[in-house]
Amino acid sequence: MELSSLLHDLHLSSSSSAEKLLPSPSLPPITELLSRLQQQLIGATDKSSLIGRVEQLFQSADPHWLFSPASANHGAEQEAAGRAELQAAYISVVGALIGCAALPLCEDDCGSLPAAEYRSVPPRAVPVSSALRALLRTLGNWEGEGGARGGQTALLLAVAPQICVFTVTHFQDQVWTSSSSREAAKSLQKALLKAGSWRDSAHLLMGDGRSGEEEEEEGGKSRGILGGILDVLQPQLTKDSWQRCEAVKLVFSWTLLQVTRPALSPHLPRLLPPSLLLNDHHRPENCMLGVRCLHHIVLNTPASDLRQFNTADVLYQALFRHLFTTEAAVIQLVLSCLLDLLLVLEKPPSSLAPSFSRRKPCHHDDVLRLVLTHMEAEHKVALRRVYASALLQYLDRMGVAVCRHLRRLERVMLGYLEVRDPPEETSRLKILQVLQKTLKAAWPRMESRVDMLLRCLLRLLVDVSSDSQLSDSVKQEVMNETAHCIKLLDGCSHGKLQSLLQQVDSSCCSSEVLGCLATVTIRAAR
Repeated sequence: MELSSLLHDLHLSSSSSAEKLLPSPSLPPITELLSRLQQQLIGATDKSSLIGRVEQLFQSADPHWLFSPASANHGAEQEAAGRAELQAAYISVVGALIGCAALPLCEDDCGSLPAAEYRSVPPRAVPVSSALRALLRTLGNWEGEGGARGGQTALLLAVAPQICVFTVTHFQDQVWTSSSSREAAKSLQKALLKAGSWRDSAHLLMGDGRSGEEEEEEGGKSRGILGGILDVLQPQLTKDSWQRCEAVKLVFSWTLLQVTRPALSPHLPRLLPPSLLLNDHHRPENCMLGVRCLHHIVLNTPASDLRQFNTADVLYQALFRHLFTTEAAVIQLVLSCLLDLLLVLEKPPSSLAPSFSRRKPCHHDDVLRLVLTHMEAEHKVALRRVYASALLQYLDRMGVAVCRHLRRLERVMLGYLEVRDPPEETSRLKILQVLQKTLKAAWPRMESRVDMLLRCLLRLLVDVSSDSQLSDSVKQEVMNETAHCIKLLDGCSHGKLQSLLQQVDSSCCSSEVLGCLATVTIRAAR
């Protein structure tokens, strides 16, 4: 490759000591060239041509000159110092390249800029991706051919975190990306995985989880770069800075959601604070992102680690506050996360069934009590559906301990069964399933409530059978679930409903209702 024009532009000249060490006496030490390149990339006004020449440099230059420190033939200490200097130089150059396509920052904590502010980002991201891809390809081939000798793998691991953050920033469908920049970023990500022999993104972050000796024996390629990525993101993930760049939260959440147990637990002190910052934000989209991160942490961290330093209690308090919001999407995520977190904090109430009347109220009771309270007064259809679905899951967990909440639960069930929810009748169907679970779990306490529940179920049958907005399949499903509830009610009353059902006036209801009631009485008779 002809480097004379590039060296002339950078005002570099070779030294006598460098001439003895390098393949060509006309080439300066690579660290000196990289230092000048960094300065030029930061200060140049027309960076596109310079980025193109950097790409040519990585494509055509002698790999031994590119990736070997000038002190490679000296003592062990000097060689180690040379490698450290080389890594620092490449980190600086890669950072300068990535900075050429950096996103504009918000001047305050609004965390959002007009789309017009990002128009210049995609055209700059494409050549940067191409230059970095050339570096990774040359470095990967050099290592694959045996040119590393123990030092160049560390070089790849040094630059990989910055490159990974760049690719994740630009392969997402956001206002600062275009179809071409997304394709370029995806191609760069593939080059990164290939250069380090990583199978996929999760393997890139976590590695193989092997010991340090095994990693050294295999050239270090089994090591993950999660720690390095967090080092890159950490300065931007503080309370005062994370909202200034919209991409930071997306890169962090993508990184976290790729990491599973047991790799997540050692990094918990660095992963939890940003997740809590997102969770506590007032904007629903940020809050939902934070809840997803916290839920992933709960699912992929051992319970013992979450209980340490009261971490689980901190998570519970942070999530419990969201139960007072009116955003259906947030409530849905929070209730799902709490359901898994409660198993970390305490045993399921159903496991304490023999002594539920004597035990003290627990976190399960607190959550269920608040959910039922909100359900009573809720009129928004979206929230009613979320609550009805979540209630079914919580009753599965409560078991017979639901007896502590029967009075409030009864009011909720009656209220929800009386209100239409076309076209799928989602809320009614979920509440019918809730009633079935309640009747099975707390049947000794239900005999006194049979009359009120039966009247409600009969009205439901009549309403649904005459509702022209419902499809036949939805009608049939609701009527079948209702018939099952009536059968369970009959069991709670020790068969006392049979005579009442047989006396229903056929002139007051349709043949569909009569047929549904007939199936109940026939099954009971059998």
